[in-house]
Amino acid sequence: MTKPAQWESATAPTLADIEVLAAASWERLPQEFRAKAADVLIRVEDFATDEVLDSLGIESPFDLLGLYHGVSLDQKSVMDLQRQPDMVFLYRRAILEEWAEGEETLGRLVAHILVHEIGHHFGFSDDDMERIEAAAGP
Repeated sequence: MTKPAQWESATAPTLADIEVLAAASWERLPQEFRAKAADVLIRVEDFATDEVLDSLGIESPFDLLGLYHGVSLDQKSVMDLQRQPDMVFLYRRAILEEWAEGEETLGRLVAHILVHEIGHHFGFSDDDMERIEAAAGP
């Protein structure tokens, strides 16, 4: 018989815990991918702001796991003025809700969302993102 989990003292993963998982996922990505996305900032927040949710037509903050904010490389021009850095947001509470409902490990889910959102930085297709995610491993 296996030992039961110690749920009485368990706490939900914190913002810092999700940051650690995101950093580990980042390190497993192919070097050429990381080099081209080196200027993208990764932030972990509990939820997207109401302004972001409204702009995307999303009613529940639990429906947005991550977001790429910026102009994808395939849309940028050397003539563009850089206004803000490109950023990937990971939304902890929505991620935890998805994790609780699914079969994936939390680390795998964070990696999936990170690759997907950074993929938007490159203007990648879903197939491109799946290949990169497969190369990053678990």
